[in-house]
Amino acid sequence: MVRVIVPAPLRVLASVPTEVSLEVKGAVTQRSVLDALEARYPELSGTIRDHVTKQRRDLVRFFACSEDLSNEPMDAPLPAAVARGEEPFLIVASIAGG
Repeated sequence: MVRVIVPAPLRVLASVPTEVSLEVKGAVTQRSVLDALEARYPELSGTIRDHVTKQRRDLVRFFACSEDLSNEPMDAPLPAAVARGEEPFLIVASIAGG
Protein backbone atom coordinates (compact mmCIF):
# COMPACT_ATOMS: atom_id res chain seq x y z
CA MET A 1 0.00 0.00 0.00
CA VAL A 2 1.24 3.46 -0.93
CA ARG A 3 0.53 6.25 1.54
CA VAL A 4 -0.46 9.63 0.08
CA ILE A 5 -0.76 12.90 2.01
CA VAL A 6 -3.44 15.12 0.44
CA PRO A 7 -3.40 18.93 0.90
CA ALA A 8 -6.23 20.54 2.88
CA PRO A 9 -8.06 22.24 -0.02
CA LEU A 10 -8.31 18.94 -1.90
CA ARG A 11 -9.29 17.03 1.25
CA VAL A 12 -12.28 19.32 1.63
CA LEU A 13 -13.20 19.07 -2.06
CA ALA A 14 -13.17 15.27 -2.14
CA SER A 15 -14.00 14.53 1.52
CA VAL A 16 -10.83 12.51 2.01
CA PRO A 17 -8.67 12.11 5.12
CA THR A 18 -5.25 13.72 5.41
CA GLU A 19 -3.57 10.44 4.52
CA VAL A 20 -4.96 7.80 2.19
CA SER A 21 -3.59 4.35 1.48
CA LEU A 22 -3.77 3.15 -2.10
CA GLU A 23 -3.17 -0.14 -3.83
CA VAL A 24 -1.00 0.65 -6.84
CA LYS A 25 -0.71 -1.93 -9.60
CA GLY A 26 2.62 -2.30 -11.36
CA ALA A 27 5.49 0.11 -10.91
CA VAL A 28 5.03 2.76 -8.24
CA THR A 29 5.48 6.04 -10.11
CA GLN A 30 3.96 9.48 -9.79
CA ARG A 31 1.63 8.59 -12.66
CA SER A 32 0.48 5.27 -11.17
CA VAL A 33 -0.08 6.80 -7.73
CA LEU A 34 -2.07 9.72 -9.14
CA ASP A 35 -4.05 7.37 -11.41
CA ALA A 36 -4.97 5.26 -8.35
CA LEU A 37 -5.84 8.37 -6.31
CA GLU A 38 -8.10 9.78 -9.04
CA ALA A 39 -9.74 6.39 -9.61
CA ARG A 40 -10.62 6.14 -5.91
CA TYR A 41 -11.57 9.82 -5.57
CA PRO A 42 -12.87 11.01 -8.98
CA GLU A 43 -13.56 14.44 -7.48
CA LEU A 44 -9.79 15.02 -7.55
CA SER A 45 -9.54 14.42 -11.28
CA GLY A 46 -8.19 17.58 -12.90
CA THR A 47 -7.20 19.22 -9.64
CA ILE A 48 -3.68 17.83 -9.34
CA ARG A 49 -3.01 17.22 -13.03
CA ASP A 50 -4.42 18.81 -16.16
CA HIS A 51 -7.40 16.83 -17.54
CA VAL A 52 -5.93 16.57 -21.04
CA THR A 53 -2.14 16.54 -20.72
CA LYS A 54 -2.03 14.78 -17.32
CA GLN A 55 0.85 17.11 -16.38
CA ARG A 56 1.22 18.44 -12.84
CA ARG A 57 -0.58 21.73 -12.29
CA ASP A 58 1.80 24.67 -11.73
CA LEU A 59 0.87 25.27 -8.09
CA VAL A 60 1.15 21.64 -7.02
CA ARG A 61 4.39 20.00 -5.87
CA PHE A 62 5.28 16.37 -5.07
CA PHE A 63 7.65 15.27 -2.31
CA ALA A 64 8.88 11.95 -0.97
CA CYS A 65 11.74 11.02 1.35
CA SER A 66 12.67 14.71 1.83
CA GLU A 67 13.09 15.19 -1.93
CA ASP A 68 11.18 17.46 -4.29
CA LEU A 69 10.03 15.16 -7.08
CA SER A 70 7.91 17.75 -8.86
CA ASN A 71 10.13 17.98 -11.94
CA GLU A 72 10.95 14.28 -12.17
CA PRO A 73 9.47 12.29 -15.07
CA MET A 74 5.96 11.05 -14.26
CA ASP A 75 6.98 7.46 -15.03
CA ALA A 76 10.19 7.43 -12.99
CA PRO A 77 9.99 4.97 -10.09
CA LEU A 78 9.31 6.56 -6.71
CA PRO A 79 11.74 5.78 -3.86
CA ALA A 80 11.53 2.21 -2.56
CA ALA A 81 10.45 3.44 0.89
CA VAL A 82 7.34 4.99 -0.73
CA ALA A 83 6.58 1.81 -2.67
CA ARG A 84 6.82 -0.20 0.56
CA GLY A 85 4.55 2.24 2.43
CA GLU A 86 7.27 3.27 4.88
CA GLU A 87 7.29 6.89 3.68
CA PRO A 88 4.37 8.87 2.27
CA PHE A 89 4.07 10.52 -1.13
CA LEU A 90 3.17 14.14 -0.36
CA ILE A 91 1.06 16.33 -2.59
CA VAL A 92 1.64 19.95 -1.60
CA ALA A 93 -0.45 22.88 -2.79
CA SER A 94 1.80 25.90 -3.29
CA ILE A 95 0.71 29.37 -2.34
CA ALA A 96 1.16 32.24 -4.76
CA GLY A 97 0.56 35.90 -4.39
CA GLY A 98 2.28 39.06 -3.67
